[in-house]
Amino acid sequence: MLFNSINYLFFLPIVIIIYWLLSKKKLKYQNLFLLASSYFFYAQWDYRFLFLLIFSTLLDYSTGLKIAKVNIKDKKIWLFVSVFINLGFLAVFKYFDFFIDTFMKTFSIFGVSLELSTLNLILPVGISFYTFHGISYVIDIYKEKIKPEKNFIDYSLFVSFFPLLVAGPIERATHLLPQIKRNRRFDYLQFVDGLKQILWGLFKKVVIAGYSGRNCATHSGETVPIFKELVS
Repeated sequence: MLFNSINYLFFLPIVIIIYWLLSKKKLKYQNLFLLASSYFFYAQWDYRFLFLLIFSTLLDYSTGLKIAKVNIKDKKIWLFVSVFINLGFLAVFKYFDFFIDTFMKTFSIFGVSLELSTLNLILPVGISFYTFHGISYVIDIYKEKIKPEKNFIDYSLFVSFFPLLVAGPIERATHLLPQIKRNRRFDYLQFVDGLKQILWGLFKKVVIAGYSGRNCATHSGETVPIFKELVS
């Protein structure tokens, strides 16, 4: 689901309305709803890769709790485990096929023909963002900048919050987690300001960037409609 798609234009208002209707309930219901919405948002791309997001979340949540309980030597071990597994998944999905292709092309320069199999993996959207969310969280615990989050729902929302999930930026736990755990009240002025920023960003993406893309495509012999991304 793209931010400038018709589906998102329906998704976002529904989420906002239900979210504020839940403001009369406990904070945990708002966070649980945001988490469910974030998983639904991610699943619209490919639901099969939800397991990677959930696995990464479970890994770093558990690792953070372990690091806070063990001695300094074991802390380094658990930190290494988290970083190694996270970067391992990222390397396999993002770089494995690239390195295999580069390896074969390099040998072909010297007249050596290698037939190595690639995995032809689909790159999970947002994998870099949620991977480094988790790694930064574990590192902050290791450096004793923060204490591990014991509420699994709150931590999961920190990792998978849908406005940040597929396009970033990477938020530190010291900045985002306190906001997740704090009670929120509706503020009309903030709501209007946020809506203006969303509309301005949408205008720049669809009209300005779309117009530039159309010009490039026209020069290359292909015409792309200015609102193609919006209606696709």
